[in-house]
Amino acid sequence: MASDWWRGAVIYQIYPRSFQDDNGDGVGDLAGITRRLDHVAELGADAIWLSPFFPSPMKDMGYDVADYRGVDPLFGSLQDFDALLAHAHELGLKVIIDQVLSHSSDQHEWFKESRTSRDNPKADWYVWADPSEDGTPPNNWQSVFGGAAWEWEPRRHQYFLHNFLTEQPDLNLWNPEVQDALLGEVQFWLDRGVDGFRLDVANFYFHDIRLRNNPPAPAEDRAQASETYGHQQHIHDKNQPEVIAFLTRLRKLTDRYDDTMVVGEISETGDKALELMGDYTAGPDRLHMAYSFELLGPNFSAGHFRRNVEQFFAAAPDSWPCWSFSNHDCVRHVSRWADHGASSDALARQSIALLCALEGNVGLYQGEELGQLESDMEYHELTDPPGLRFWPEVKGRDGCRTPMVWEADAQNAGFSEATPWLPVKAPQQARSVDAQEAANDSVLHAYRESLSFRRSSEAMRRGRTTFLDAPEPILAFRRGEDQTCIFNLSPEPVVVRLAGPAEITGPSACALEDGTLNLPGNGFAYLTGAPTFA
Repeated sequence: MASDWWRGAVIYQIYPRSFQDDNGDGVGDLAGITRRLDHVAELGADAIWLSPFFPSPMKDMGYDVADYRGVDPLFGSLQDFDALLAHAHELGLKVIIDQVLSHSSDQHEWFKESRTSRDNPKADWYVWADPSEDGTPPNNWQSVFGGAAWEWEPRRHQYFLHNFLTEQPDLNLWNPEVQDALLGEVQFWLDRGVDGFRLDVANFYFHDIRLRNNPPAPAEDRAQASETYGHQQHIHDKNQPEVIAFLTRLRKLTDRYDDTMVVGEISETGDKALELMGDYTAGPDRLHMAYSFELLGPNFSAGHFRRNVEQFFAAAPDSWPCWSFSNHDCVRHVSRWADHGASSDALARQSIALLCALEGNVGLYQGEELGQLESDMEYHELTDPPGLRFWPEVKGRDGCRTPMVWEADAQNAGFSEATPWLPVKAPQQARSVDAQEAANDSVLHAYRESLSFRRSSEAMRRGRTTFLDAPEPILAFRRGEDQTCIFNLSPEPVVVRLAGPAEITGPSACALEDGTLNLPGNGFAYLTGAPTFA
């Protein structure tokens, strides 16, 4: 691949706990991933993104890192990682790993030292603050996982900041030593041969140095919030302008290595998310790509998809986005958008056709190529902190993290011979890889077909986007000069009359005759030519 291999790439996210168990303990591991990588290569991916596998107490399933340079024994060893990396490269797959630089585990040696006193060598490596006069926290900031974002440390007589769990103290990137140390951890993996990084919650790297209170959210937003975090406008606890300077330092480091790429997660929604995606990717010295939660929510309309694409490129016309519909933090999109689907399989087929047509990169989450549904979890099956704390109003994220299903008739769908860490249920097992391999009209084959067509088309990978005006529920746009993409975002059939030459090309779910395009529920068309609407 060329040095800009990432531009237009398909990135497949692997959640290590749930991909394949190789040692029989019920938890996925690195050796299991290595064994199943052929599936990812055959799908048509260019790269894999591995969620955290580092040593961790697993309070937040690895996003509480206790050692940035190791592999948790649950997942194997550094030698297992090296074997995975080598096999991925043999298959032509790049390897991207998570970097959680906003916070660490409270079991990290840095924090263990920092919390002992106010004058130790790492006293200022985390965000510490004196209490208010009445002993309460220094400001009103709330944790994403509920409750105050401050925890009292009696040895220092101070509070420390934790934007997530209490066990995930925030690192103080205002301190240059902390930045240097984090870049050293990144370099460790670059030297080991990884091809890039996914930056967890990149917009949380800095906080307001004055620790000012956040203002309240509008009343209508507060009324809909199921936790205290949604009661505030997050003006001061994240999204600070200093993030960009650190991203520039990080990019300078990664540019010393050939063919590396960095994609940032923007934990934000709405116009602010699109603004930050543009800011963080503007120019050649920041992130290569960024993604937000805008397409990971409940909105499913032509106007919503068009607004996101247009606003991103209006803010940063030379930047590159990464679009995805599912990941380990949200309800799987086939379940999330079920009300808009003629059937779950029709919605799944349309989803990959649409994702492949959007200008930018394609982000896939393991199992979505099977049209996988959200698992319906019972409380006793949960492991995710928000679900455990706020059930039943908040179900948590376990429903999208259940094990990959490989074999319809095997115990636990071929994931493990032991009891899996999360259950494999019948509706999920029915969508196994082997069953879909045997069915020519399966969602898996639809994914391969769409990804193959995209790979073969320069217009679909890198052509610029021009939207065509059409009423809901029709989303229509052109990629490049003459690749036209039309989607019926409803479960009901729609007839579209075209003017000008048009011919169906590539995977499509429609019928075209005498300029009349018949789109079934969730139908779509890839057309050559540049037709307009009659």
